[in-house]
Amino acid sequence: MSIIVQKFGGSSVADAESIKRVAKRIVETRKRGDDVVVVVSAMGDTTDELLDLAHAVVPALPAEGRELDMLLTAGERISMALLAMAIKSQGADAVSFTGSQAGMLTDDKHGAARIVSVTPGRVRQALDQGQIAIVQGFAGFNKVTGDITTLGRGGSDTSAVALAAALDADVCEIYTDVDGVFTADPRVVPKARKIGRITSEEMLELAAGGAKVLHNRSVEYARRHGVTLHVRSSFTSDDGTIVYDPERAGSTMEEPMIVGVAHDLSEAKVTVVGVPDVPGTAARIFTIVAEAGANVDMIVQNVSEAATGRTDISFTLPKQEAGSVLQALDSHKADVGFASLQHDDQIGKLALVGAGMRTNAGVSARLFKALADAGINIEMISTSEIRISVVTRADQLVDAVRVVHSAFELDGDQDAVVHGGTGR
Repeated sequence: MSIIVQKFGGSSVADAESIKRVAKRIVETRKRGDDVVVVVSAMGDTTDELLDLAHAVVPALPAEGRELDMLLTAGERISMALLAMAIKSQGADAVSFTGSQAGMLTDDKHGAARIVSVTPGRVRQALDQGQIAIVQGFAGFNKVTGDITTLGRGGSDTSAVALAAALDADVCEIYTDVDGVFTADPRVVPKARKIGRITSEEMLELAAGGAKVLHNRSVEYARRHGVTLHVRSSFTSDDGTIVYDPERAGSTMEEPMIVGVAHDLSEAKVTVVGVPDVPGTAARIFTIVAEAGANVDMIVQNVSEAATGRTDISFTLPKQEAGSVLQALDSHKADVGFASLQHDDQIGKLALVGAGMRTNAGVSARLFKALADAGINIEMISTSEIRISVVTRADQLVDAVRVVHSAFELDGDQDAVVHGGTGR
């Protein structure tokens, strides 16, 4: 028998009717003769509602912690139990497992735990007994502390990929409310086209650039462990997008120059003004940032002013981490020797991605001209072999995505279909 891991996001199990529809799809997969393991997220906006409730009780709620993890994992426990009940009502046998029962072992960092290992003994036992295994996404267990942990937002994707790797599954199907991976977010660019096949490298760059259909940690885990991903809609039976490793798949096809445009409004920019332009200063600044627990994305250092021997360093990071970073830097202002700090949370990031950039000249010029013609100013630029990222004003980002998408001839002939509302 083949083993198929299926992951269903919150919009796919948003209400009772959705859960029954998902259960029917799972039962149909099982009837075809495959062993099925299902990873499920919390229903709809349950996680956000639990967070709102926590903030109502404790307005100055910390961003992470043991009790918050205990609270948030309740959402997935509800959906996994209801889904198992729905499957049983349709004539198949199912059993639900929490992340810890499924052997999802993590480190001890509450709110953003990393998977250490997966020992899915009980899941294998259920499959051997002909049962469908329903596993709580997003959650794990630390053996040292004995505590429940969570993997962070989008963690159910990572849970599914980790289980697929541990079980040596044939494929990990990620079900969402769109028909696959698109050349841009179809809510922003209605003419975005579905991509039939995309390399894991390109998908990782899109996810890191803000594409919400897959979490970047799950893509990296899949690439590292050789897991094939199939991104599909839970509302249709159509094929979606295959995310594959061309080296493992033995692909000799030439990749397209550009596969898509991603965007992100969740970042802020911090500028450290008047930094002494001497060796070691940047290292000191980013050591402080790292100790504050922040994940830095883009970094730009200006040319030093000859008269003052000082420069400015700007970097982007998640908005929710900016406060702690500003506080940490300010506490070290005297010993680092900078003049002041600036904080800007009204920025947007656009990422243009394509493996064909390696062998095609003129991509940067085409991108910058499209933005210039639309009157959109670029504040920061970052590149890799297959990605160009730029920062613009937040209120110009949607226009930027649309003009760049058209400039690289990515528009389709008809509007894309969005079945739900969140993209997950």
